[in-house]
Amino acid sequence: MTSPLPRVTSAVTDFSGLWVPLITPFRDDRIDHAALAQLARRLRKDGVKGLVVCGSTGEAAALDEQEQRDALATVLQAVPGMPVVMGLSGYHLVQTQAWVRELSALPLAGLLVPAPHYIRPSQAGLLHWFHALADASALPLIVYDIPYRTGVAIEQDTLLELASHPQIQAIKDCGGDAGKTLALIAQGRLQVLAGEDLQMFACIAQGGVGAIAASAHLSTGRFVHLIDLLRRGDQARARTVWCTLLPLIEAAFAEPNPAPIKAMLEFAGAIDGGLRAPMTPCTPGHAAHLRQLMTGIA
Repeated sequence: MTSPLPRVTSAVTDFSGLWVPLITPFRDDRIDHAALAQLARRLRKDGVKGLVVCGSTGEAAALDEQEQRDALATVLQAVPGMPVVMGLSGYHLVQTQAWVRELSALPLAGLLVPAPHYIRPSQAGLLHWFHALADASALPLIVYDIPYRTGVAIEQDTLLELASHPQIQAIKDCGGDAGKTLALIAQGRLQVLAGEDLQMFACIAQGGVGAIAASAHLSTGRFVHLIDLLRRGDQARARTVWCTLLPLIEAAFAEPNPAPIKAMLEFAGAIDGGLRAPMTPCTPGHAAHLRQLMTGIA
């Protein structure tokens, strides 16, 4: 029987501001590292706080471990010194702990960690899962509450208990429970980041610290400006900016993510729009709508 792992602790990380969960560009079904690096550099120039590599927007489930390592290396080399978070997921605890330890040796701002998918554990099981990964990590964790992907919601009391662990510092909130979001913001024990793009205005206006927003691949400067206005309390001007962004956000998620975002980036000449199966391209009708929408995006 192995002895318990010693708990490692890291300094508190500020996850406020706009984070973009990067798409993974492909060319001939291989990662297009040149396009990925160029995209990361452009997003930094446009003012985002940080980048998330290998989240669901990055089609991480369709990448093998070496491809994930390579994508992360490309981003870290492209934007040295910029905060980068790595997404990870799994349902085999020991293997996931090993992945956490490997990633902990890299210069990352944190790890984005969902509940174990497919398993649908109890709240006690979720506490064990996140505590075990946090104990193994030298990096702060962002808990990713996304029940429509994992099959289980992380309840408010569970999240508050997780917040007592020094390595668990923030939540990407895709839980769809406005009351829970408000309670977590009011408690102030976790930094709350909007994870649903259409909820970012409400979340930040009520005290959330920022957003992890896939649609901010496009019109990035306006998203940065929106979050800055909201965090300064200038809701009147923020509403004006928000209304200009709503058509883009709605179009980005009208079909499964990241197909619409990749289509728009392809129309802009930034990437080849390829996806990994089982993801499929946008329908022709939606692609035509996206191309028309692109004419008004700066």
